Amino acid sequence: MTDDTPIDQELRALFEKLPAPRPKPGFYDRAIDAAVREREQGRVLHRSKLRWMLAGAGSAVAAGIVAVVVAGLLFDAERPRPDNAVASVHMTLDQPRTVSLVFAAGEPLENAQLTLTLPDGVEVDGFPGQRELRWETTLAAGRNRLPLTLVAVDGAGGDIVARLEHAARGRTFRLHVDVG
Repeated sequence: MTDDTPIDQELRALFEKLPAPRPKPGFYDRAIDAAVREREQGRVLHRSKLRWMLAGAGSAVAAGIVAVVVAGLLFDAERPRPDNAVASVHMTLDQPRTVSLVFAAGEPLENAQLTLTLPDGVEVDGFPGQRELRWETTLAAGRNRLPLTLVAVDGAGGDIVARLEHAARGRTFRLHVDVG
């Protein structure tokens, strides 16, 4: 059963904007059909009330997902990956290599501070000899890619530490550089 009323169209448009997984095809039609059957069996559940209940439930799920993503991004602790491994990249001496750091944000973050600390022997191309780079940036909601062209100037390698801070909260990310 498909209705093309303005309310149905608006409801579907609102659900499409939610950052939650999309329901299986036909879910809303089945839910409305079930409500109509219940009404016909003597249980009064108006279609408009069901729409608002579904919209409220969808909004609650979306808000929960956003809260989890933001909390994960801004959790004020350095956490190792579950297998205690650190992401790594292999570089060749004096050969520039572009790597991308990806920061996911549940919502836009203005005036975020990013600090990049480099190990001895690894430089960001164009910033020779600098062990630490800092700047202020704005992250868009979703995935934010930061491409860095690195150059290994000696064989030491080590960890690149990226610290993202926003509103007195922060998160630390590590990337191990192996030079060989």
